[in-house]
Amino acid sequence: MIRFRHLSVALLGALAIAPAAFAQDSNFDSTNDGKRFAVVGGFAVSEPTSDPTIAGASTQFDGGTAATLSASWYFHENFAVEAWGAADKFDHRVRDANNYKIGSVESQPYALSAQYHFGNSEQIVRPFLGLGYYESNFDNETPEPTGPLARQRIGVETAKGAMATAGVDVTLSPSWFARADLRYLHGDSDVKVNGDKVGNAKLNPVVVGLGLGVRF
Repeated sequence: MIRFRHLSVALLGALAIAPAAFAQDSNFDSTNDGKRFAVVGGFAVSEPTSDPTIAGASTQFDGGTAATLSASWYFHENFAVEAWGAADKFDHRVRDANNYKIGSVESQPYALSAQYHFGNSEQIVRPFLGLGYYESNFDNETPEPTGPLARQRIGVETAKGAMATAGVDVTLSPSWFARADLRYLHGDSDVKVNGDKVGNAKLNPVVVGLGLGVRF
């Protein structure tokens, strides 16, 4: 289950480091028609950048795809707080060192972050950077019926840690925009077999997404 307490702490931390200049800006309202909120729906590919060792054996986690959804509040011309997550689950195939499938697992990350958007709201192309906190739930851990983990009870604990974001928005109309972004999720989780810890999954995935957003 997602631990909203951790996400709340991350949000408070992001707001605490914002200087007083991030407060309500009348110029921002005039140039952006008062649009302080944005919602983006998209599609993303999650690709692990490292592979764990389970019970002393090297494994490989394949990438997966899923729909994503985010909501942002722009409390300044250049600064926003974003809640982001996978609307569906990324499905990862797990293979051994010989490239044979030994199981599969699904992951569903959620994150809260602070973002800096370069330029101003009147620009057509606006790159942005972000830093925040994420948690990723794992479930449906399923071993292959004929593999080395057959008939074993597999568990992957919730991963949590820092998330860095880089992206760009392209204005399509006063209300609509396209988005491309890349997110790096740094964290790990315990891997258990029949309740006993047998490894540590440091997947550190890169998530590449494309989406369509609306401002209001």
